[in-house]
Amino acid sequence: MLRSTSLPMSLLIGIAPVIAVLAVCLLLAHALFDHGTQLTIDFASGEGLQAGKTRVRYRSVEVGELEALHLSRDRSHVTAVVQLMSNAARLAACGTRFWVARPRFDGSAISGIETLRSAPYIDVDVDTTGPAPARCRQFIGLETPPVVSADQRGSRFTLRGASLGSLQAGSPVYFHRIAVGQILGYTLPKDGQAVDVEVFVNAPFDRYVTASTRWWHASGIDVQLDSRGFQLDLQPLEAMLRGGVQFDTPTAAPPQTVRKNTAFTLADNEADALRSTSGLSAPVQMRFRESLRGLAVGAPVDFHGVEIGNVTHIDVDSEAAHGGFDMIVSLNLYPFRLGRRYRAALGDGEGPGGRTLLRDLIAQGMRGQVRMGSVLTGQRYIALDFFPKAPPVHFDAASASVELPTVPNTIEELQDTLADIVTKLDRVPYAEIGRNVDASLQGANALLKTLNDETVPQTQSTLAFAQTSFAAARATLETDSPLQSDVREATAQLRRTLASVNALADYLQRHPESIVRGKPTEPSTLSKP
Repeated sequence: MLRSTSLPMSLLIGIAPVIAVLAVCLLLAHALFDHGTQLTIDFASGEGLQAGKTRVRYRSVEVGELEALHLSRDRSHVTAVVQLMSNAARLAACGTRFWVARPRFDGSAISGIETLRSAPYIDVDVDTTGPAPARCRQFIGLETPPVVSADQRGSRFTLRGASLGSLQAGSPVYFHRIAVGQILGYTLPKDGQAVDVEVFVNAPFDRYVTASTRWWHASGIDVQLDSRGFQLDLQPLEAMLRGGVQFDTPTAAPPQTVRKNTAFTLADNEADALRSTSGLSAPVQMRFRESLRGLAVGAPVDFHGVEIGNVTHIDVDSEAAHGGFDMIVSLNLYPFRLGRRYRAALGDGEGPGGRTLLRDLIAQGMRGQVRMGSVLTGQRYIALDFFPKAPPVHFDAASASVELPTVPNTIEELQDTLADIVTKLDRVPYAEIGRNVDASLQGANALLKTLNDETVPQTQSTLAFAQTSFAAARATLETDSPLQSDVREATAQLRRTLASVNALADYLQRHPESIVRGKPTEPSTLSKP
């Protein structure tokens, strides 16, 4: 029994070293397989990076560590040696983006605030939506964090504009004033004549971008002083701080889908962007002989309140016919804004139908006229209107360039009329008239002096005598005056005399014989003794 039990013990003692070696091998193998993936990242600067302390994070989870930091041979950058954990080996896919997360203050944008209380770290962004890409071991780090993540759904587009304006990486993209995307960056083409801006529109808003979509700058405050007056358009606060772009699609435009990375034109403002939706333009010219102060490039062309074009160029041309200068205004007319009938007749403005229609309209009195658009700004615009009393003009429909006739505005006519009046007034001999008036005034002064020295005293004595006479007459005509008493007594006598004459006439009428015989003696008188 004792011998049977001693054999296994000796066997175990002999196998123990082998088991220990196998365990060590397993531990070494596990350590080797768990060591992960090593890769290198080139950064412009090693600011904030420390070997053995700087961590690598993906979605705020630690996935690796910075093992070493070396200066490149040409001393143009630094190379960071990063060791990823075994469960983060997929982060070494080609196309993965690395950058150093640190506090950044870029005008209106602030990022990396969390690193103020902790050390900077290396952040990672990788596309996890598609199939597994190939593995890479060398990467070039970003200087700034990417605007959008690699797995964010949406579409990229390129906008070409004349100026970058206030745009920067991270500036918002608006659709109906809703933030639907961001500005990714910008580049200069080889010719340097424009700026290419790359934008990203988030899904599902990218389906609203069609072939007819129009893009324009949506700055924080859009102030316009033109012929329409003072216009103020306020954008959201973020656009005020960082700028932005906005897009819209005309409702009448057919919904044509576009591919990603399609290029569009970036207009300066909404008016310029939507103006290009009016179809093909018809270039025409107008000749004016008046001052065009206040008329600027971009001024509207108005037809009965409808904007059908805009001014594209203003030039000066010498005219030998009247020995002066003419102002040549080039403008674009959009026949599509005149309605379906005019669109069918005008076409692009260059065909025979369009020129025939223009000739008929000119024969009816259609002319161009510069008018005041805003008293506040002093800006002017060009109006197309009918003037039946305008003199007829010859329209050359076969000419290479279309030139529409014009009429002066009412202000210019008033100025010409006033100038003519002033010219006539200048011809009046004011000096001679003044001398004659002065001589007349001297004669009048002499006459007034004569009247004052001679006529006035005599007139005063005459007036005094007349007053005396009037006073005497008034005294004579008073009721208690002697003249009035005598007149009343004489009147009484006349009345008595008239009564006696009436009695005598009555008696003679009864006794006419008394004229011969006399009056008979009364009987009473004859009978007396």
